Amino acid sequence: MYDPKSSKAEEFINHEEVLKTLEYAGANKHNAELIDKIIEKAKERKGLSHRDATVLLLCDIEEKNQEIYALAEQIKKDFYGNRIVLFAPLYLSNYCVNGCVYCPYHLKNKHIPRKKLTQEEIKKEVIALQDMGHKRLAIESGEDPVNNPIEYILESIKTIYSIKHKNGTIRRVNVNIAATTVENYRKLKEAGIGTYILFQETYHKESYEKLHPTGPKHDYAYHTEAMDRAMQGGIDDVGLGVLFGLELYKYEFAALLMHAEHLEAVFGVGPHTISVPRIRHADDIDADSFDNGINDDIFAKIVACLRVSVPYTGLIVSTRESQKCRERVIHLGVSQISGGSKTSVGGYAEEEPDEEDSSQFDVSDTRTLDDVVNWLMKMGYIPSFCTACYREGRTGDRFMSLCKSQQILNCCHPNALMTLKEYIEDYASEDTKKIGDELILKEINNIPSQKVRDIVVERLEKIKNGERDFRF
Repeated sequence: MYDPKSSKAEEFINHEEVLKTLEYAGANKHNAELIDKIIEKAKERKGLSHRDATVLLLCDIEEKNQEIYALAEQIKKDFYGNRIVLFAPLYLSNYCVNGCVYCPYHLKNKHIPRKKLTQEEIKKEVIALQDMGHKRLAIESGEDPVNNPIEYILESIKTIYSIKHKNGTIRRVNVNIAATTVENYRKLKEAGIGTYILFQETYHKESYEKLHPTGPKHDYAYHTEAMDRAMQGGIDDVGLGVLFGLELYKYEFAALLMHAEHLEAVFGVGPHTISVPRIRHADDIDADSFDNGINDDIFAKIVACLRVSVPYTGLIVSTRESQKCRERVIHLGVSQISGGSKTSVGGYAEEEPDEEDSSQFDVSDTRTLDDVVNWLMKMGYIPSFCTACYREGRTGDRFMSLCKSQQILNCCHPNALMTLKEYIEDYASEDTKKIGDELILKEINNIPSQKVRDIVVERLEKIKNGERDFRF
């Protein structure tokens, strides 16, 4: 029985409800009158149910699809402005006891070199990331209770936050590790993490169990209920995601929104972020062997429909995607991207030799962070390194209440400009610096409050003279 308030995975992600949703959406994908009503509902900026959203996803009336794309772009501007938040992944260890058939870190892979960063190696990696200009990291680790216990993760977080190099600091550490206990989530919260991220991979239980044949990750319910335990442990910013290509995308889309509805129903706070990775080639993984892959057009439609369905949620696209694809979906609602990423254990401080490649997947966008910053600004976006909300305690329902009322822009726009100015002064190439200073001068005029404008101008001058870390 479908129950969004249930604590049981198979009730809040109910298989029969997903199938009924797909049947309903399929029957109405040509229903122009219904689609118009759903689009009008989406214009209220309060989100859509999983059923309504799936109707839009399956809609094959081109004129209506163009309306959806235009609305997605406008909603993104309304909630997040023209800012794009930047981050980088940091892989701590690829030791793993699971048997996931789509990931090269699976236990049976004897070819990939197994690595685990020492605290000294983490310091070198973090300094390299700081020297690029990063302020926000997402740490990643395989599931291995012996090699990667929670104590190792906590020590690594402490190390990352402790490193001050020149003007570099990591101000927010998001964590993407395996499902764990309420007690361990509480420890992560106490360690000062930002968002806890966990990809479901697939919500289709039968497929999930086949794709995870061995290891603790095989337990569908334990994995799917992890966000509830994270919330119970005090982590109020959580990030959802599926790996598109493992199962039918329509199924995953509906179930992903059901998960968001569940968090809203039980905790009053939906997901802080949703990631939309697609399966990629890796060490012993052939992405073409999975027959549910999606093309760029479907991928773009998924992003647009997510944006109009959960307008308050940050949408993340990583360097798995090409520059061309990322450019397209940024216009359709993406608000966070990675830049200059390495998906290997180590590799920022020193390039990995080919024969020691420990990458989790192939990166499609291999540009430097400076290239990405430059590119974003040329498209009229403000690259943001802001972490102010997290550091000011604007998380969970406090962040969501501001975001849903579209008030978060009053903080985020000036904070983005100040963190961009830090990047320009400390790390940017000459061309990027020139474009950035021109963009900042232009964007200052878009701050509605004269008082805030004056403060920003004063702080920008202080940043130019060497001061750092201002925030509203």
